[in-house]
Amino acid sequence: MRAVTDRAGPHQKEASVTIPLIGISTYVANAAWGAWERPAAVLPESYYELVAAAGGRPVLLPPPRSAAGGPGSGAAAVIAAVDGLVLTGGGDVDPAAYGETREPEVAGVNAIRDDSERALLSAALEVGLPVLAVCRGCQILNVELGGTLHQHLPDVVGNERHRRAPSVFGDVEVTTVPGTVVASVFGSTTTVLCSHHQSINVLGTGLVATAHAEDGVIEAVELPDAPFVLGVQWHPEEGGDQRPFDALVAAARAHQAQRLAMERA
Repeated sequence: MRAVTDRAGPHQKEASVTIPLIGISTYVANAAWGAWERPAAVLPESYYELVAAAGGRPVLLPPPRSAAGGPGSGAAAVIAAVDGLVLTGGGDVDPAAYGETREPEVAGVNAIRDDSERALLSAALEVGLPVLAVCRGCQILNVELGGTLHQHLPDVVGNERHRRAPSVFGDVEVTTVPGTVVASVFGSTTTVLCSHHQSINVLGTGLVATAHAEDGVIEAVELPDAPFVLGVQWHPEEGGDQRPFDALVAAARAHQAQRLAMERA
């Protein structure tokens, strides 16, 4: 059994709590700590703290460039060991992944990370694992399902409201579609923190657009045929928004219970 179990102290009645394990993809960057500076798998702490606050146990998933069989190898085994998946933000997805030539504004492409996250996502979708896909993760979700991206959104909408400057987050008002998962999590309208110069163009197979900005840009997508697959184009972790992480962990807990019941049958 993969679940983490906490037990009561020696003077308390013994009890156990099953904690869902939530895999979180990581960034790849040169990082410095103490006297050291190395290429490293890094992640803003807000991601894993929000997962932990929701009742999950975060498990960081770096993209292994030296893995035998390629960066996507072993993805099914990883997914079998966790109860939910968070695909995090980061650099642009390689346009080659959706059959286009890279435009000059595309930056931060990491093909190894693309391959690793797409393999994890594919394995997760295969078994119905709950998925929360954030910003770049939302775009990975769309591309993995055969969709395309606007490579530079200002060329499409004529403004830079969705990313006023690189690494700068700004408020964007979004409206959700009634009756959807995103509406149940965020309400009919919500103000979110955005920093994206790309967005979904053609939707991937099975995906439904469930939130839009006032200029029509798709800001959230869902996979209605899956138990819980939610992609948001914004950054809930930057504002400490607990809501989507609570929803993910609740779905992961349900998925875990179902899987454990099947194992015991």
